[in-house]
Amino acid sequence: MGNRLDGSAVRLLVLDIDGTIAGRTNEVSQSVQQAIRAAQSKGVQVAIATGRMYCSALRFYQTVGANLPLMTYQGAFIKDPADGKVHRHWTVPSNYAAALLDCFEQADWRSRLSVHFYLDDELYVRELTDASLDYAEHTGVIPKAVGDLRTLLHREPTKVLAMSDDVELIQKLLATMRDSFRPDELYLTTSVANFFEATNPLVSKGTAVRYLAEDLLGLQPENVMVIGDNFNDFEMIQYAGIGVAMGNAPDGVKAVADWVAPAVELDGAAAAIEEFLLAA
Repeated sequence: MGNRLDGSAVRLLVLDIDGTIAGRTNEVSQSVQQAIRAAQSKGVQVAIATGRMYCSALRFYQTVGANLPLMTYQGAFIKDPADGKVHRHWTVPSNYAAALLDCFEQADWRSRLSVHFYLDDELYVRELTDASLDYAEHTGVIPKAVGDLRTLLHREPTKVLAMSDDVELIQKLLATMRDSFRPDELYLTTSVANFFEATNPLVSKGTAVRYLAEDLLGLQPENVMVIGDNFNDFEMIQYAGIGVAMGNAPDGVKAVADWVAPAVELDGAAAAIEEFLLAA
């Protein structure tokens, strides 16, 4: 895993949240905050790219002192907190959202999956399950129980998520859905092992970071460093001049990274920032 470039060329640092800058405490450690501030003091701009909802990601954006558009829902929704401008909002077509519901509600899956619909930065669920309540506590978002999610299909969701404590079930679901939907119909990924996530096919953190770097800031990949920990970070790690995977990342994510940092609980993001942006 040789480095593709010297960190001195980096002008943009893009950070994932969960498993990257926030671990079990759901907070950004002082060590990571200090490293981010040190990078900013050297002229590096910092951005967040996350699978989280915009409203849930905002406090992390504020904690790290970011001042660029916030990339949320895997990049499906990009909004600038400073002026409220929505740069991008790519939604899931209603026919595909309905087809996803059909799959989720098969007899052998329905009782084992908690399904989330994200509309207008609000979370809708069939019912308040233990899994949904745990998710709400972690994200700070209060889910709205509506019973039949099909009643919402007159609007296109930003993202559709199914979660289960059974990680093997999620992997089976992902494989089944990839057989059912082409890449030009839906973008399917996992951000943590027990989340199956579906968005518009144009969406990925890679396309979001490319938009931010090239279209908004006039940068090239060699000017970008990203840090992530899961398969939803895969595309942005591939895109960036310096792509860093966390030590807690799956092997498939580490394989495309230029450098593997220590795990999130060991402040790996701080180690990566020090290695590439502060050592020079």
